Amino acid sequence: MRQAISPRDRLTVTLRYLATGNTFKDLSYSTRIAANTISKVIDETLRAIVEVLDSKVWNFPSSPEEWQVIAHKFDTLWNFPHCIGALDGKHINFRPPRSDGSIYRNYKGKDSIVLLGLVDAEYRFLFVDVGRNGRMHDSAVLRESPLWTEMSDGTLNLPAPCEIPGFCYKLPYVIVGDDAFALKPNLLKPYPNRNLTLDKRIFNYRLSRARRTVENAFGILANRWRVLLSTISLSVQKVERITYACVLLHNYSINKSNNDSSQWYVPHNYRISTRVDSNCNAVQLSEGQNASLYLRNNRSSNEALEIRDKFCAYFNTTGIVPFQYTAIERGNY
Repeated sequence: MRQAISPRDRLTVTLRYLATGNTFKDLSYSTRIAANTISKVIDETLRAIVEVLDSKVWNFPSSPEEWQVIAHKFDTLWNFPHCIGALDGKHINFRPPRSDGSIYRNYKGKDSIVLLGLVDAEYRFLFVDVGRNGRMHDSAVLRESPLWTEMSDGTLNLPAPCEIPGFCYKLPYVIVGDDAFALKPNLLKPYPNRNLTLDKRIFNYRLSRARRTVENAFGILANRWRVLLSTISLSVQKVERITYACVLLHNYSINKSNNDSSQWYVPHNYRISTRVDSNCNAVQLSEGQNASLYLRNNRSSNEALEIRDKFCAYFNTTGIVPFQYTAIERGNY
């Protein structure tokens, strides 16, 4: 009998597939393993990765004290107090069976599933929802997710609203998102880009500066595991498993980088940045172009509008940072 493929070789082939996105045929030439065998090996190894890492790399807060730790990091690194995460969605393109028709066709004319992610200040995923139909908008994906259920019924165990030193109003702990989401008491989004005052432009800049952590996390994820940049020619179940395994490996790599201080996965200069990024507004505007179709479902309550105005007042009084005016002067907002 031939010698069995060792666990080390199985893991090597799987990581190479995730990191390059090469086809099984291409991998067979470099590994000297038949393409049909590689297909089976990768699927089995992905199942093992999910089973082993699923209980080790997630750190979703369950107490007010844990949420406060995340909020402190956002305040320290990105100058946004009482922020407990940045939320956004990413489309993972794949080639579904012809029998599925246009079920997974998104607004860009491609077939995809949606990866909805909540990210902390250090690009670590706190929560993901993988596998929703690519036809669904980000706000619809959120409403179908367990995160929305806990936000709605108050079971997230968030800290109570409190005052920030030097500011007389109590501010709640919030998630930041783009125009695609509904404005809620615990979910902030930017002001509409119509007749913005200077104060509102500054608020939009400060919110986008905190929100770009999720954009950066998606960029790091896809460029480290480049299979997510390709059009995956597998079934939707396998695409979901590949995507989820990449997220687990992303968190595992960040945790390992933090533990040994090697900074090999996310360089230190990407973690702490106070410079003005002239490109961060372009991402927000492109995300918002498709959001106007869903505004009728994203009506905001008076309470949510008042909370956004209070954050706006804070960023223009007590919470001023010098570089926010530089960003406005350079025409970012």
